[in-house]
Amino acid sequence: MKPVATDRSGRKLNVLLWVLQVLLAMLFMFSGVMKFIIPVAEMTKQIPFPGWFLHFIRGAEILGALGLLLPGILRIRTGLTPLAAAALVIIMIGATAVNLKVGQRGAALTTVIVGLLLVFVAYNRRRIASHTRLAQSTSL
Repeated sequence: MKPVATDRSGRKLNVLLWVLQVLLAMLFMFSGVMKFIIPVAEMTKQIPFPGWFLHFIRGAEILGALGLLLPGILRIRTGLTPLAAAALVIIMIGATAVNLKVGQRGAALTTVIVGLLLVFVAYNRRRIASHTRLAQSTSL
């Protein structure tokens, strides 16, 4: 009886993780694409960084969004999903610091919440991947 309950809670966690991954991927894809649309001169007025750095962040956000979804969808290198989430956490730490520096506390709170959601995804996807590898190695 216990394995059934564990299996059920495992499925619920997996569904929750997928919902979070899709929402976070949409957020980062939107943010990255917006950095394509808004002229660099306009962005550097709002954010105190050089244009090349904003281009780098744009690329990292788009690649991170793809990294949250594609490994699981394609079932190839699924260990990259927690790595993508962890990399996006680093971006959120930087975004929080910048928001606090320019006095935008509401935006800083938002980036902290997004960062915590990414930590949750990274931790649980890594944990699930570890259990999956352990189960595969013991079944051989």
